[in-house]
Amino acid sequence: MRAVGVVPTQRQVAQLEHEHPELSRPTQLKVRTLDVGICGTDREICTFVYGAPPAGSDYLVLGHEALGEVVEVGSGVKHARVGDLVVPSVRRPCLDPSCRPCQIDRQDFCATWKFNERGINQNHGFMTDFFVDDEKNFVVVPQDLRHFAVLAEPLTIAEKGLAQVWQIQARLPWACEEPGQPKGKGLRAVVLGAGPIGILGAMTCVLNGFDTYVYSRSPKPNDKAALVESFGAKYISIAECTPAQLAERVGNIDLVYEAVGVSKTSFEVMMHLGLNGVFVFTGIPAPEGHIEVEGNQLMRNLVLKNQVIVGTVNADKAAFQAAIRDLGEFKRRWPHALEKVISARHPVDNFRELLTGKATGIKNVIAFGK
Repeated sequence: MRAVGVVPTQRQVAQLEHEHPELSRPTQLKVRTLDVGICGTDREICTFVYGAPPAGSDYLVLGHEALGEVVEVGSGVKHARVGDLVVPSVRRPCLDPSCRPCQIDRQDFCATWKFNERGINQNHGFMTDFFVDDEKNFVVVPQDLRHFAVLAEPLTIAEKGLAQVWQIQARLPWACEEPGQPKGKGLRAVVLGAGPIGILGAMTCVLNGFDTYVYSRSPKPNDKAALVESFGAKYISIAECTPAQLAERVGNIDLVYEAVGVSKTSFEVMMHLGLNGVFVFTGIPAPEGHIEVEGNQLMRNLVLKNQVIVGTVNADKAAFQAAIRDLGEFKRRWPHALEKVISARHPVDNFRELLTGKATGIKNVIAFGK
């Protein structure tokens, strides 16, 4: 069957012939792939910076943002049914019995660094016609989210990040507790970057009641600025406003959700994080190079202003469930904005341009099925 992947030893990005999968355990689902999102991680793997095939294979099937349809269920499957739409998670646990997170299916906090990730590291991904996995690694999707559910995985980054923010900020009276009001009411959030992670993060912040500002590179007017402002966030260009001016305009910055992967911009904004604020890192810059940081002032701010910095990667099942729930709410509130997050759906034959050509649009999707 068709698959798109990389052959690291030959430094090739290619359409491959991949073995058709079959159920091997009673708790498994067989899924027909419908949509696979393209992200920066896929494109980086195609530069052979990282990404490793499974043991015994000379290639890695790509794809970790996916939506599929269940076509077969094992005898031990409890909830999923043939015909259900499902979104798979990405990371699989390590096998070390001493790893407490992996033992309870919280491999997003794996303590051994011996996990594997579908489509990224030592486990084939979803950029293929069919795939098989255990039922616990899927979330069932309502049929009316068929067009948007491929966005669930990138949205889980914001869902997990915000879940940690609420837990951390339980240290003080911070979240709104008024009946019927969102928890973020009265708080201000700055989202760094207007790519898919940033836009979906901004939607999540607005949904949770934050007064939300997206701080991104391109000056207005531009399509991303128009999209961001269509669902109630405010767009501010880095080219036209320094971090100090941003803080002056916003007021006390309660939350920064970093989705840009640029350390210089991130640390410059961090210098203006507000009293009792939280800074969430999600981006992974290249390891090369260095920047200068005002370390003394940063440390003073962290202590004197009761600030917290947290990094977040991958997501648990609760984050996937929250992502599906919130996609439904985005669709209800801002259907046109949500449609614009997906720039285009492409046939499989376009894989090379999408993975190795110039990045365009917001979220591009390879459509494997109807």
